[in-house]
Amino acid sequence: MLSAACRTLRTFSHERFAHVRGKLPRTAGWQPVLPNMKIDKAVVLAAGRGTRMRELTAEVPKPMIEVRGKPVLQHIVEGLRDAGVRKFLVIVGYRAGTVQNFFGDGSRYNIAIHYATQTVQDGTGRVIDLAREFVGNSAFVLGYGDILVDPANYKRVVDLPEDVEAIITVTRGEDGSKGGAVFLNDEMDLLDLREKSQPGEATSPWYNAGVYVFRPSIFERTAKLQPSPRGEYELTDAIRDLARSGRRVKGFELSGEWADVRDPEILAQLNSF
Repeated sequence: MLSAACRTLRTFSHERFAHVRGKLPRTAGWQPVLPNMKIDKAVVLAAGRGTRMRELTAEVPKPMIEVRGKPVLQHIVEGLRDAGVRKFLVIVGYRAGTVQNFFGDGSRYNIAIHYATQTVQDGTGRVIDLAREFVGNSAFVLGYGDILVDPANYKRVVDLPEDVEAIITVTRGEDGSKGGAVFLNDEMDLLDLREKSQPGEATSPWYNAGVYVFRPSIFERTAKLQPSPRGEYELTDAIRDLARSGRRVKGFELSGEWADVRDPEILAQLNSF
């Protein structure tokens, strides 16, 4: 069995999910009440090799590793497409040609895919600046190329309420030392974010699930970023700054199951069902 920090999926796309530790409550978290903006653009980060995958990524980037017969990135693209997203920017880097040759211009998926190349691996806060021109004045979904979620969630996050500047998706029961602890109030408004918390630090039941919705105002915040103690430009620092500036950033609890395809052990669990 995996540790409490690791989740997995039985199936994805339009199939039912089940995870190795049992069912999660299917709660909506927060229900928008104002008219919503329908989002049709997505940015997917797919530049990394994934060194924890060891020899599995010798020839392909981590987002192209197959889970139940499809690359992880294909599950993500199809889920967003089925939620109404038609314009994609995929940010590539390591083994970029593998991604580009597989997806092409997106026409066989009835979408349009553009590409940008990350040449310096200096953190998630800098890489999304590559999406400025693609985004323009539009809101957009941002996702990591190694995160799998129940695709029903995409249909919910692409409806952005008019009074919300950004959405950060969250899930429960994960180890904050392996990712981001998210601090929310009772109204699911963002109070704080902490990356890879250390023993003794304040804890939260909410874990950063790695799918976001932003308006272009996020670029105002990423432009001001300074390197973190890890020496990287952290997207979470920009999100925290956005919330503290008075803009409304909401937490959104994912329904169904969630998986961070971070290492061979999780991959083996995913492919064992």
